[in-house]
Amino acid sequence: MSEIKKQAARAGRGVFFSLRYQLMIVFCLMVALVLGLVWFISAQLLQPLYNRHIYNYLNTQVDTLAAMIEACDAPVSYRAFAFSEAVKNDDFWAGVDAAAQDGRLDFRNCCVDIADSTLRHVASSENVYPCLLHESTGDLFGGKITTKRDSDTITAFRQAVMKNGSVSQIVGTSSGAQQMVVGKLAQNGQWGSYSVIISTTLTRVSEAAVVQSQLMPAIFVCLLAVAVLASWLLSRWLTRPLTQLSAAAKKMADGDYSVRVNVSHSDEIGRLADEFNHMADQVARSAQLQRELLANVSHDLRTPLTLIKGYAETVRDLTGDDADKRTDQLNVIVDETDRLSGLVNSVMELSKVSSGTEQPQRVRFDMSQLCEEVAQRYDAVCAQNGCKLRLEADTPCMVSADPAMMERVLHNLLGNAMHHLGEDGVFILRVTPKDGCARVEVEDHGAGIAPEDLPYIFDRYYRSRSDAGKVGTGLGLSITKAVLRGHGFRFGVDSTLGKGTTFWFEATDEKKDEGAKRK
Repeated sequence: MSEIKKQAARAGRGVFFSLRYQLMIVFCLMVALVLGLVWFISAQLLQPLYNRHIYNYLNTQVDTLAAMIEACDAPVSYRAFAFSEAVKNDDFWAGVDAAAQDGRLDFRNCCVDIADSTLRHVASSENVYPCLLHESTGDLFGGKITTKRDSDTITAFRQAVMKNGSVSQIVGTSSGAQQMVVGKLAQNGQWGSYSVIISTTLTRVSEAAVVQSQLMPAIFVCLLAVAVLASWLLSRWLTRPLTQLSAAAKKMADGDYSVRVNVSHSDEIGRLADEFNHMADQVARSAQLQRELLANVSHDLRTPLTLIKGYAETVRDLTGDDADKRTDQLNVIVDETDRLSGLVNSVMELSKVSSGTEQPQRVRFDMSQLCEEVAQRYDAVCAQNGCKLRLEADTPCMVSADPAMMERVLHNLLGNAMHHLGEDGVFILRVTPKDGCARVEVEDHGAGIAPEDLPYIFDRYYRSRSDAGKVGTGLGLSITKAVLRGHGFRFGVDSTLGKGTTFWFEATDEKKDEGAKRK
């Protein structure tokens, strides 16, 4: 498949596999899942949960009333003669009324039935109509209601309680009426046993569940439509900054380095936009530096090449047997060739150091001694140019670094200082111990560096302080920066216009640091 076809395929997939559509799909699926759970709970779990709640309520009432009977030290009721009406214990029933008053017992909407061991009625409270246990009949509104205290249904439940100790059942009729029944056996000590049965009518929750099931499809469709619209708007709002970033990145890839992203978000997307803009600034500045590099290098190459060619042609065509002229012209050729070699070597050195190809070979040595050796090599140059290098390195300062790389750094900084000497013609190389480090400073008394140039002074090919036309490639400080970063040393520059500039770095001693850590 050609590259054009691949791009077309990616573009076609991008519409449906974009982050925006993925957010919409996830949001809609979550809404559908929630609605499905609501549907399931309302249709399948509503009635069981409701019945469980009613059972717990009735069971609590039965336990409370049975506990009161068992705690009574007298018969709840007794019969003077066979088949006679039971005589109630007034004190006990007064306690039941008090429990109903303070909330321990709640017989509202309940049918309460208490019978003795002969399965005959002792007491009851009827607040259910129609009561399926006592087979209530009559006209509720007319006030004519008949209740069978000892109906066959309630007698069967009393018998089940006496036999099994408890009962829990739902009874119903063909018309759909339902009643939950909970009963328990209460032992009244030597006075016998009593069956305590409490029941209540079950609301037709199943019918409510059916109605909800019928309504849920319409609710599902409406809420899903709202979810689709909301997710579309939300995903659009969330992905708009990413779309802007993508478009800006494409423009930058096409060479438009002026593009910036304006994102008002203060979250991670906003921080990403800020980082993108920062990256765009750096890329634009790098592009500018590359253009300056081409201009500088082309100028630096063109001049010596022109001189080399011109003098070589002069030697060939005009000089003839004049040995002095030939020697001078060949010296010019050699000097310009050296300039070309220096430029090429600087570019290659920066490339090796910046890419990490050349790693520092650390050894422990005295930085003051190295500075003294480097300073001695400038004696002849200073005498020739009428300047003076002052060395201030009286205190030994042990460091762990690559001596050859540190020597390059010193030569770069000293060479830079020689090109910016002040009226006194003095530049200083200083080494002092500071906080366990060796602080190396190269100071000149020249024109200084403008504050706006300071942040970029170590960048490759960057020139400041009106350096146009001066000798050099603009790579020395860049090489210095790469070497010091490779060692992990702190470095910087301090400058005041009209007074001079001080380049500095702080070299550490790894063995000393390890000893401090062990302590």
